[in-house]
Amino acid sequence: QVQLVESGGGLVQAGGSLRLSCAASGGTFGSFTMAWFRQAPGKERELVAAIYWSDGNTYYADSVKGRFTISRDNVKNMVYLQMNSLKPEDTAVYYCAAQARRLILWATSDEYRYWGQGTQVTVSS
Repeated sequence: QVQLVESGGGLVQAGGSLRLSCAASGGTFGSFTMAWFRQAPGKERELVAAIYWSDGNTYYADSVKGRFTISRDNVKNMVYLQMNSLKPEDTAVYYCAAQARRLILWATSDEYRYWGQGTQVTVSS
């Protein structure tokens, strides 16, 4: 059974940086699509970034382009989200998600079968 465990959240001032980590286990991830979603209070869950494990092709939400970077480590089975120039509107619970195929509809949360428990990111102004 695939398991995803996030870490790295916390409190940071606006303009600061954080790196989220997602430890993936229980599967062979070569064909997986991995993603980071976030959900702020009172808002719907939204895609932040996604990556194809096989070739590293990435997709970003417009709101984070140029500030966030998603990457993966094939040896450690880890997925990372480097977040720079953080803004208060980035405050949310961030979730790692996975699906065992190359997704076309990156941004549709229902397409992802596996989810982590989430990690809180709070950006103060």
